[in-house]
Amino acid sequence: MTLQASLPDTVQFDLAPQGGGAPYRIYLYTPPGEPPAGGWPVLYLLDGNAVIATAVDVVRVQAPYPLGTGVGFGVIVAIGYPTDGPYDSVRRSWDMGPPPGATYPPHTETGPQVRTGGADAFLAFIGDDLKPEIARRVPVDARRQAIFGHSFGGLFVLHALFRAPDAFTAWISASPAIWWEGAGIITQADAFIAGRQGGGGQLLLLVGEYEQQLAPFQIGAADAQTRLASFAESRIVDNTREMAERLAAVPGLATAYELLRCETHMSVLPASINHAVRCAFGTAPAA
Repeated sequence: MTLQASLPDTVQFDLAPQGGGAPYRIYLYTPPGEPPAGGWPVLYLLDGNAVIATAVDVVRVQAPYPLGTGVGFGVIVAIGYPTDGPYDSVRRSWDMGPPPGATYPPHTETGPQVRTGGADAFLAFIGDDLKPEIARRVPVDARRQAIFGHSFGGLFVLHALFRAPDAFTAWISASPAIWWEGAGIITQADAFIAGRQGGGGQLLLLVGEYEQQLAPFQIGAADAQTRLASFAESRIVDNTREMAERLAAVPGLATAYELLRCETHMSVLPASINHAVRCAFGTAPAA
């Protein structure tokens, strides 16, 4: 007999913004056992359809052995879309693109035009609708709230940090699309730095070694020159490192940068989730 596999301790539900709009598919992992007295730490993940299983298993195999892994248990909230695929490319473009945004040709021949610029509305959904729903379902620690995003999601994490720096206590941005739409996020960063008077939190910026140079298996491939041209335009490694250097001087914001060896723009995703879990659910050293 063959049965459908499922993720232990994980449920899913759809949640629409109170002000109207299409629902999001939310995946919620709750650790087994009693929560800490102050509630569980929480890690919010963008592109939830694509990453929930990886994130849950990262926690399940490490958190039972905190002295060996430095990782404890926590709640995972993955924000996705009502689709069986890993991504909804049209909706994520709108949700994760900082304003003012632009309009682009359809991703498919019969699809809709693609719009960006909805990041503020998406951030409001997370803060006004999703966070209260999660707090209603599980006891959470408001002092330990982290968010992770990759690529467009990494861009959104930076935008959210600059717009609402108190919304989370840890920010994990992997391979952020800093170059997108004229690199306007750099202007946001400079305004954030100029206006920041203090506060706390930590920022982790991650990027793969082969996001700005060809991986060994790509050398000599038919699309090698096209790929190199794309690398030259996006400068993902340089832009990520430079953003970390730019934000390192922000008072109270502990900023770190990691170059993940042997990873491409897509293979860096699961590797980054492991770092995100450690950042969100890391255990303090014994006194």
